[in-house]
Amino acid sequence: MNKHDIRVKGLKLYFLPVQTRIPLKFGAETLTTVTCARVCVEVENRNGARSTGWGETPLSVQWVWPGDLSYEVREQALRSFCLQIAAALSEWDDAGHAFELGYRFQKQVLPELTARFRQSSGLDLPYLAALVCFSLFDIALHDAYGQVNQIPIYAAYTGDYMNHDLSEYLTPAKGAPDRFSGKYPADYLAAPKSGQLVAWHLLGGKDFLYRDEVPQDSTDDGYPYALEDWIVRDGLACIKIKLTGTDAEWDYGRMREAGRIALDRGVRWLSADFNCQVTSCDYVNDILDRLIIEHPDIYKSILYIEQPFPYDLKANPIDVRSVSARKPLFMDESAHDWEYVRLGRELGWSGVALKTCKTQTGALLSLCWAKAHGMTLMVQDLTNPMLAQIPHLLLGQYAGTIMGVETNSMQFYPEASRYEAVVHPGLYTRTNGTVTLDSLTGNGFGYNVEAIGRPLPEPAVVYG
Repeated sequence: MNKHDIRVKGLKLYFLPVQTRIPLKFGAETLTTVTCARVCVEVENRNGARSTGWGETPLSVQWVWPGDLSYEVREQALRSFCLQIAAALSEWDDAGHAFELGYRFQKQVLPELTARFRQSSGLDLPYLAALVCFSLFDIALHDAYGQVNQIPIYAAYTGDYMNHDLSEYLTPAKGAPDRFSGKYPADYLAAPKSGQLVAWHLLGGKDFLYRDEVPQDSTDDGYPYALEDWIVRDGLACIKIKLTGTDAEWDYGRMREAGRIALDRGVRWLSADFNCQVTSCDYVNDILDRLIIEHPDIYKSILYIEQPFPYDLKANPIDVRSVSARKPLFMDESAHDWEYVRLGRELGWSGVALKTCKTQTGALLSLCWAKAHGMTLMVQDLTNPMLAQIPHLLLGQYAGTIMGVETNSMQFYPEASRYEAVVHPGLYTRTNGTVTLDSLTGNGFGYNVEAIGRPLPEPAVVYG
């Protein structure tokens, strides 16, 4: 036991609706609205001190739960599951470091909750969706731990605060030496070199490339619509290109056209995201091989390929070495937790795209396992607005990524974060291709919620 250990004493759960200014295509579906789930968790440490922490995650239905069910059915199911997690967490009488609590809840409580929900609702809630619903609570526990113990949370991932080293949670790859005994997450974190991060722009499947493609009746809201204008406005150096994964000719043409626009305007790096739609390595390889012959400068600028294949690696154990031999291949949706990262490495994946929406705890565990086994990292967005942006960017700052962090809420719903942007302007605006984190100076995640002063709706539920 540690005097810094915390126990949950109460919580408030909120649902905040957000409307996109332009549609964002996810694989076969398109996002135009999203509900951000936000929670305030009250905790008490062993010294009797109390404080609160905040967590927030967009319940991005199309990303976490692709399928034929209507958006309304899936979105309501995610809300309902958040309510069930809130009830379970408020009754959970366990104490420890936030990292330990997040891990134990995921292993001991979340599977049972998920199974019970599937049985009662008749809906096959994916594990990824369950993780996203829990992530805001997990993030809030980490923030609350830092608040009540008066320490920035990234300074609390050491043996002085944690009760167990990483060997309690992680095992090395088969035949690899023990890299986790006596080690803590802090041993695998990067020391921030500056308060800035290179920002990746997302080119969605429905986004315009040229300004003359933008309809004349588009609302003049002060933000660009076309890729060529975004590059100039934000000084972008990195562009992530969403592809279909089902139409090879369209995907090749999109890489060619977007790549040419980007490189002609000073962009240095590209990535390609196939959104889990590809079932054969040849699909990706053929596009890459064609680019290297016909447009070698575009091929050279591709820094990595993101998640072409179905995210359930156990059901789809595709040997991907032929792709990763051409370009670094990063797991995203597949990287539910470190055990999937281990399986991915066995199948030939070379890197991991971390996301706080799969829990802060899980992101840190995947980070540690991947780094211990020589895998490279990225930190990817879930179009995080408002408070959700802050843990996301901090993870990018401390992870030691291959190149900055993806951040695109300023493209798709910039006004959603107007309250937070007053206090943390550098987090919600890209300048010279970067975001600036210098305003994050407080305990926990450094939100400074009181100064932000966002008006909140009535909580959906209150415990404690």
